[in-house]
Amino acid sequence: MIEINGLTKTYGQHTVVDDLTFNCSSGEVLGFLGPNGAGKSTTMKMITGFVSATAGTASVCGHDVGNDAIAARRRIGYLPEGAPSYPEMTPGSFLQFVADIRELSGSRRKERIDEVVARLHLEPVIDQTIDTLSKGFKRRVGLAQAILHDPDVLILDEPTDGLDPNQKHEVRDLINSMAKDKLIVISTHILEEVEAVCNRAIIIANGSILADDTPQSLAATSRYHNSVRIILHSDGRFDEIRSAVEQLASVTEVESIRNESTIIAMTKTSSERQSGYDAWRDITELAKTKGWDDVSAQQESGRLDEVFRQITGGASA
Repeated sequence: MIEINGLTKTYGQHTVVDDLTFNCSSGEVLGFLGPNGAGKSTTMKMITGFVSATAGTASVCGHDVGNDAIAARRRIGYLPEGAPSYPEMTPGSFLQFVADIRELSGSRRKERIDEVVARLHLEPVIDQTIDTLSKGFKRRVGLAQAILHDPDVLILDEPTDGLDPNQKHEVRDLINSMAKDKLIVISTHILEEVEAVCNRAIIIANGSILADDTPQSLAATSRYHNSVRIILHSDGRFDEIRSAVEQLASVTEVESIRNESTIIAMTKTSSERQSGYDAWRDITELAKTKGWDDVSAQQESGRLDEVFRQITGGASA
């Protein structure tokens, strides 16, 4: 549904996006990750036709963004960074305006407006001017206009920016509910968001793709993959438990977080565990033997933030 081939953007001598090539299909929720200045927003602007490419091509549902721009844009819903809108309009009048642009009419028009207003809980502010809304409500108005025409491709630049935890949860539920038969591309610096809603992640830095995989596969390359987090509900035996865990043959390294009463035990690699080394098994058996009734343990799947820093050379998302 999106085909990118050699996409490049330069400003003078500065290359912002450097020869990107990737394809996306229906049913994918793609997390587009990178440190500030990596080229994420510029790539999205080129895909949507708001910025012209210096070189390369982008097509949406078979329509070239450069040569067949209107047809491509008909298939796209776009939430830009900052959710720009007309501040003097109300959410109601703004959505009517967008419905005009999207050529929605009759019962379909009313159904779509009613649905997005309800799904994004805009009823309390529907007649209030946009410039008086909170950042969170402005973001929700921006998301409402992006999905109003029920597009095949949805491109969202920081969709939960400015939302409180409950609102973020609602937006993630909305994304999950739409994901089955759409392509959704999300640019975000919130790695938790990628793990919550995305089934694919592309990491870019300096305009180039550094990784392209599922979030789970990327997290599995973390040194914390399959590590065991041990939480002490009382601090009296912290040193004793740490020392005992360090002696286990299946444990390669132990980290202490005393202020959280937590010990993290790193484990052997997958091939070594097949030889009988299993930190989770050994730690749970040790806890039973020692009578550590005030201890709980959980196995980690890996940390995407650590993998991100490693891939991008220590940059923050």
